[in-house]
Amino acid sequence: MRDIGLIIVDPGHFHVALAQQEMYPNVSPRVHVYAPLGPDLMDYLTRIARFNRRAERPTSWQIEVHASPDFLERLRRERPGTVAIFSGRNRGKIQRVKAAIEAGINVLADKPLIIRREDLPVLEAALKAANERQSVLYDMMGGRHEITASLTRLLREDPEVFGEPVPGSATEPGAAMTSMHYLFKEVAGVANLRPAWYFDIEEQGEGLADVGTHMVDRVHRTLFPEQAIDHRTDIRLHSASRWPTMLSLGQFRQVTGEGRWPDYLEDRLKGGALEYFCNTRLHYQVRGVHVTLETRWGWEAPAGGDTNNSAYRGSRARLEIRQGAAENWRPELYVVPLADINAALERRISVLQGAYPGVGLEKRGGEWRVSVPGSLRLGHDAHFIQLTRQFLDYVEHPRSLPQWERPNLLAKYYVCTEGVAMSRGEI
Repeated sequence: MRDIGLIIVDPGHFHVALAQQEMYPNVSPRVHVYAPLGPDLMDYLTRIARFNRRAERPTSWQIEVHASPDFLERLRRERPGTVAIFSGRNRGKIQRVKAAIEAGINVLADKPLIIRREDLPVLEAALKAANERQSVLYDMMGGRHEITASLTRLLREDPEVFGEPVPGSATEPGAAMTSMHYLFKEVAGVANLRPAWYFDIEEQGEGLADVGTHMVDRVHRTLFPEQAIDHRTDIRLHSASRWPTMLSLGQFRQVTGEGRWPDYLEDRLKGGALEYFCNTRLHYQVRGVHVTLETRWGWEAPAGGDTNNSAYRGSRARLEIRQGAAENWRPELYVVPLADINAALERRISVLQGAYPGVGLEKRGGEWRVSVPGSLRLGHDAHFIQLTRQFLDYVEHPRSLPQWERPNLLAKYYVCTEGVAMSRGEI
């Protein structure tokens, strides 16, 4: 029997629609949407209609819209479902999420849950309330299901391959990650428009507060898999800096469809261009391991789209994910030996083939590339289906939610929001 009723709250980002790319056996097809009337709502409804009308594997969502200025109050009063999905505007999101949790509703939230360090106590209170009610508060970390990230974590867990994490230093960190994203993208030849408010850093958040959540989540899960991290004792921030990507009015018009600068961006204009602070570099330590993160945003990708590159230093090997022209802009995992790990690496890959059929090794000079078949490369959109399935399983079996999830979610947002504050010179 379908017993999970879905509620969509103020959908302001297409990630919310990606969670509905397919039907789920334990979710009712009737979906209640609470939102103000406007372009964000229209975009969401258009995307769901496309899923319902597509030729292959069409969905059958039945959408009931509750559009009004007081949509949040109506949601708290009417509570037509047991699961709410939040995606879009980030300023004040955690207060809305906390209210839903206190009303007995499970929450799946697109990142970021918070963008200001002042909101960390609210997030902590929301997590406590969810724990007391045996409900689930979960954020959308689709990157957890990317195959090279999973294989990196599994190889790191093998002491005969990776050894122990190297603490490193500020100049040679034990872990480093760079994320390069682009503001203007085309999907199937059509511009993927962003709402104008996306460029308000007080509404959307800066780069580290936003995409940085994926980076910190991956670093912590790789270095300390399935271990709880206490942000009060395990993390120490050292330095952070920020710089803008400049956006002309023509580019703003192209990416938003808006003909003029909105009033709320006027004080961020410099020489007629928008000073969009979306780039951050952070250096911190987690359990003694030095980590550097760099989030960067450009205008339009010359080739290949968004990229993520990372490196983890162990006492026996270095694990690197590279995603450049040499990899045809596809993430590839490399193992760079620092000791004689040949036999151990071959044994580990042989074991992994049981869960990941087709995974293999290719010797390339003094290093190995972990070969991954196309069948295991599911892509960005498919990752949202996987994370939604995982979340729904936790909703049905709340005690199966790992104990480390809640403290690590708090630690992740501590790093990101404190890092933003440090880059602004606020701490």
